[in-house]
Amino acid sequence: MTSLSTDPNPGSPFLMHPADGFLCDRPDEGSGTPDGPDNRVIQWGSRWGSRVLDFRRKTYVMGILNCTPDSFHAGSRLPTLGEALLAADSMIQAGADILDVGGESTRPGSDPVPVEEEIRRVVPVIEAIRAAGDTMISVDTRNRETAERALDAGADIVNDISALSRDLFMARLVAERGVPVVLMHMRGTPKTMQDEAIYDDAVADVLRELGASISAAVAAGISPLRIIVDPGIGFSKKTEDNLRLIRGLAAFRSLGMPILIGLSRKRFIGDITGRPVEERLAGTVAANTLAVLAGADIVRVHDVAEAVAMVRIIDAVLRTAP
Repeated sequence: MTSLSTDPNPGSPFLMHPADGFLCDRPDEGSGTPDGPDNRVIQWGSRWGSRVLDFRRKTYVMGILNCTPDSFHAGSRLPTLGEALLAADSMIQAGADILDVGGESTRPGSDPVPVEEEIRRVVPVIEAIRAAGDTMISVDTRNRETAERALDAGADIVNDISALSRDLFMARLVAERGVPVVLMHMRGTPKTMQDEAIYDDAVADVLRELGASISAAVAAGISPLRIIVDPGIGFSKKTEDNLRLIRGLAAFRSLGMPILIGLSRKRFIGDITGRPVEERLAGTVAANTLAVLAGADIVRVHDVAEAVAMVRIIDAVLRTAP
């Protein structure tokens, strides 16, 4: 496996907001926002070297490694170590910045996986990727035990769809390790979440609830300079809610945190296009383009090569100085 470049091109601090056609200022390092600090550059150390996410310079692509037999996109299921490592190598070659390794399907209606099984699925994959190179790795889990074992095996980032609310000891682990954490918005659990997709104003409600998750994380000792937020497209959201969140994504800049968007091949794309999950690549690229133009800093995707091409074009136009 090849290691990833950490020397992105310098760029413009401006971003076009597609919904209303004005230029939104993307704050420089240390500029902050009225509502809190701005972590446009996240830096941390690990046993395998220093890490940097510089969101002033580029949009990052996170490749999805579903080490599961039942994820919603059949083409992404990687139930064996060999299949997972082949997919990881392919994603790295295609230009992925981060590999997101998960061992539990969280599709709507899904049941939780026992922690022991989740660990069995993800830890060998993370160990093998880390042994092969310095690619940045996140672990997609709601469980402290899994996160701890994954960090010990070589993971750099914790990606928690429950925003640290499912396991009371997860926040303590993240704080002690000093690693970045993705806080995603979701109501309920994957089993029940679609029953709770009732909003007065999807953007305002999700923004407020994510703000509460950030406050809880900081109160638990996590640095606000280590937090990434995710509005949770498809998690306790109806199609119209997902569209409103993408359209209003720039509002999440008020949190002062980098934004991750995870909409790859999801149901709302099929609702709009009439395409099954296997035929939603074009819709995914279109939706991710709109999300990046509206302020997303990381796109979480099944199809890395297409996402890399997309963000390179956008970054070349909007982040490269004239």
